[in-house]
Amino acid sequence: MALRPPPELRAELDRAIVTPDDSIPKDIVTMNARVCYRDEATGAERWVELAYPEAADPSAGRISVLAPVGAALLGLRVGQDIEWDFPNGAVRRLTVIAVIQPPPETATETPATEPSH
Repeated sequence: MALRPPPELRAELDRAIVTPDDSIPKDIVTMNARVCYRDEATGAERWVELAYPEAADPSAGRISVLAPVGAALLGLRVGQDIEWDFPNGAVRRLTVIAVIQPPPETATETPATEPSH
């Protein structure tokens, strides 16, 4: 059975552009990036890591890309802001303050066959 994302997430997915990792500017919020954002209503700043749902752990600062704030931040650039409806009905403006990209994944090479002796 296919998952049906909420309309807000579907709209975000529809406007998404798939881009190779090496051509994405370092100041754009991507998956697994650490991002600092400011809630303009309160002035509070928070660091989070944007995670896939199975790796999300809000108590450790890893928020799911499927959470409202995760979907709101994905693709924003440092200095950009967005208004987003939070689950409690509040509308908040979030501004991206800083982005730290994850280290590039390192491929582990294993021989296809055992070396001959």
